[in-house]
Amino acid sequence: MDRQELRTKKIGVMMGGFSSEREISLRSGNAIFRSLIRNGYKAVAIDVDRGIVERLRQEAVEVAFLALHGRWGEDGTIQGLLEILGIPYTGSGVLGSALAMDKAVMKLVLETLDVPTPEYVICKSASDATLPLPFVVKPAREGSTIGISIVRDENEKKQALTSAFGFDSKLVVEKYVEGREITAGIVNGATLPIVEVKPASGFYDFTAKYTKGMTEYLVPAALDRRIEKKAYDQAMRIWNRCELSGCVRVDMLLDGKTPTVIDVNTSPGMTESSLVPKAWAHLNRSFDELVEEILLNAGLKA
Repeated sequence: MDRQELRTKKIGVMMGGFSSEREISLRSGNAIFRSLIRNGYKAVAIDVDRGIVERLRQEAVEVAFLALHGRWGEDGTIQGLLEILGIPYTGSGVLGSALAMDKAVMKLVLETLDVPTPEYVICKSASDATLPLPFVVKPAREGSTIGISIVRDENEKKQALTSAFGFDSKLVVEKYVEGREITAGIVNGATLPIVEVKPASGFYDFTAKYTKGMTEYLVPAALDRRIEKKAYDQAMRIWNRCELSGCVRVDMLLDGKTPTVIDVNTSPGMTESSLVPKAWAHLNRSFDELVEEILLNAGLKA
């Protein structure tokens, strides 16, 4: 399905959903919906709920543009449903989405691919958190840094673990790496300029991500060419081996001269403060062009 044929199709922009990232998803989805309308596409905004199958049928949706973040939208579940319904969709398929969403599983995949990643343990109880301090506590299946804490002191450990277990029954406890945070975006197999993230607080948490002025973004990141090449090589190895497609973002920490991968996002944010749109804009291309490029990926699935 090419660009011309896609213009004849009813496109459902699927957003919202049930995850803890619902509000960010609505912001991403509405930005995408407005872009499609500006570009002359026949689009409808769909807030995903338990009646999603009936809604898709009522709206006669022929192509799905996924703007869902987190569980039940980024983890392979909605992708599987759309496969069953025979509706082409943007982004990675069932396998790639499921792999990337589960940080514990992705750690095992990264090790298999020889992609550097910080030392870690997988925790299903507080007693499993055996790494020496400092470390980072992460719910295994949440995004947008929800439930994440840096533990620098033994007194902070219990609260951090309790908080994270409030979001997930499985955690990743990861060695804290002091270094620059960079991210590499990929759209339809093409890498974007690497972005360096510099939060004012020193920790790129939910507030730093989504509060204007709380974080400085350097595009492109000022990196040694060899380090830049390593970062791109790692991102593309993950892209190719994990069967990813559409728009993906690979987050890394730069520990000396080695980029270490800390997260893989198969449905990155598309808000005004999101990283992929910032990298795309550095190529002197508009947000509308980015949305259309991602949509073309759905056409390839048809």
